[in-house]
Amino acid sequence: MLALLVLLCACADRGSSPGTPSNDGERPVVTLMAPLHFPNTPSDSIVRSIENLTGTKLAIEWVRDEIYTDKMNTALTTSSLKKATFVKYTDYILMKNAIRSDQFWEIGPYLDDYPNLKNLNPNILLQTAVDGKIYGLYTERPSSRQGIMIREDWLNRLHLQKPGNLDELYRVMRAFTYDDPDGNGKNDTIGLTDRDDLVFGAFKTLSSYFGTPNDWGVEGDRLVPEFETKGYLDTMNFMRKLYKEKIINSDFAITSKDVQRDQLIRGMAGVYIGAMSDVQRLSDEAKKVNPAARFTLVNRLAGPDGYKVWSIPNFNGLYLFSKNAIKTEEELKQVLAFFDRTMDPDVANLMKYGEEGRHYRLEGDEVYLPEESTQLRVDEVASLYALMIADLHNPNIRKVARQEPLWESADRLIEDNESFIVPDPTVGLESRTFDEKSAELGRIITDATYNYMLGKLDESGFRKEVEHWKTSGGDQVIREYEQAYFHREN
Repeated sequence: MLALLVLLCACADRGSSPGTPSNDGERPVVTLMAPLHFPNTPSDSIVRSIENLTGTKLAIEWVRDEIYTDKMNTALTTSSLKKATFVKYTDYILMKNAIRSDQFWEIGPYLDDYPNLKNLNPNILLQTAVDGKIYGLYTERPSSRQGIMIREDWLNRLHLQKPGNLDELYRVMRAFTYDDPDGNGKNDTIGLTDRDDLVFGAFKTLSSYFGTPNDWGVEGDRLVPEFETKGYLDTMNFMRKLYKEKIINSDFAITSKDVQRDQLIRGMAGVYIGAMSDVQRLSDEAKKVNPAARFTLVNRLAGPDGYKVWSIPNFNGLYLFSKNAIKTEEELKQVLAFFDRTMDPDVANLMKYGEEGRHYRLEGDEVYLPEESTQLRVDEVASLYALMIADLHNPNIRKVARQEPLWESADRLIEDNESFIVPDPTVGLESRTFDEKSAELGRIITDATYNYMLGKLDESGFRKEVEHWKTSGGDQVIREYEQAYFHREN
C-alpha cells in the first residue's frame, strides 16, 4: 500500500509546475491574442487536445497578420489586452512606454521555477529586456529568412537563368513583364509583386543587397541611420525604376499582404521577395490555379558589397502579460505554466506537426511529412506555430527526416543566410526618445520613401524630410544611441 501511494503521488507530480491546476474542475482559462499567418485557425480537435494536455481552457483571439498591429494597439489603448498578448518585434518599441508604466508583469524572477522556461536562451532574453528586466516569452526565428521566390517555369520558358546579381534580377523581372512568360499571348503579367511594408516586403531585403546597413550603420565614431546612406538611395531609385517601367504592381504602396500573395499565386507576378519559408505554401496554392506552376529560390544576390542580407534578433516577437487581465500572481503562474507545458514533447510536437498518422508519420525518432498531407497541415496545424515558444532550440521537438523539396531548399538557404547576415548594431541599446517618438519618426521616413519611389519627391525633397526627422527628435535619437553604443563597445 505504501509503495502504491508513493507511485500515485509521483504520477500526480509528474510534469507539474507552479500554477498548474490540481484537477479538471479547476482548469484556469488562458486568454491569448495571436497573429494568424494562414487562411485557417487550427482545428478544434487539436486545440482540445492541447487543452487536455496542459490542463487549461484556451480562449484564443486569432487576428489576421496584416491588421494585427492596429488591433493590438487598439487593445492596448482600450485596456482590453488578453492575459497573454503577442507583440511583433517591429512593434515592441511601441510597447516599452506601457511596460515602463507598469502595465505588464515582469516575468524574469519566475522563469527559474519552470523546467522548460528556465532553459530559455539568456542572450535572446537579454535582447528583449527593458531596462534590464524580462517581461516577455519570445517566439524564436532564424536571423534571416529573407530571399527571392521566382517562377521557375517562367524562367525556363524564356530561357533565363536564376539571377545572381541585381542587374540580372532586374532583367528577369523586366522579361516577366514584357516577354509573355506564361505564353498566353497577353500582356497580363508583372515582374515583382510587393506590399505596403518597407520591412517585411521587398524593400528592406533589396536594400541589404544594395549594401544598406540594417537600420543603423557605424561610420567611425558616428551612428548613421540607414536612410542617410547610399545603399538606401540606390534601393529607392531601383524601386522607382520598377514603378516607372510598370514592372511592379502600381499600387504596391497600399497593397495588403493577402493581395500580394494572391498575385503570385494566380500567376499575375513572377517574383516575390520575402520569407523563403513561405515558398511551399505559395507553390501549393499556385498549383491549384495552374498545375504547371513551379518555383525556385535565390538567397545569394551579389551587390556592391558582395552578399548581404538584413537580420532580426533571434526573436520575431514575444508574449507580454497584462496586469489588467492578470490580477494576481497565482494567475500569472498559471499562464506561465501553460507556456512551459507547451514546450514538453507531447504538446510541442502536436503544435509543430499535428497528429501522428493524420498529419505526419514517424520514421524511428524522426518525423516524415508526406506531400499528400501538406494542405491538411496548413489548414489544421500551421497557425499554431504562432504560439510556440523558443521552438528552434527546444530539444523536445523531433527532427524532420524527410519533407517536400521546396521546404528542404528553404531550410538550407535560410541556414546559408547566417554566413552573410547584417545585424542591427543598436539591438539591446536604449533610446528613450526613440521609444517615445518611434511611431511619429517612422512615419516621416516611411512616407518620404514611398513618395520618392512613386516619383512625388525628388532627392532634394527626400533630404528635406530627413532633416524634418532630425528636428522632430531624430538628432536626439542619434545622440542617445551613439552614447549607448560606444559606451558598450568601450
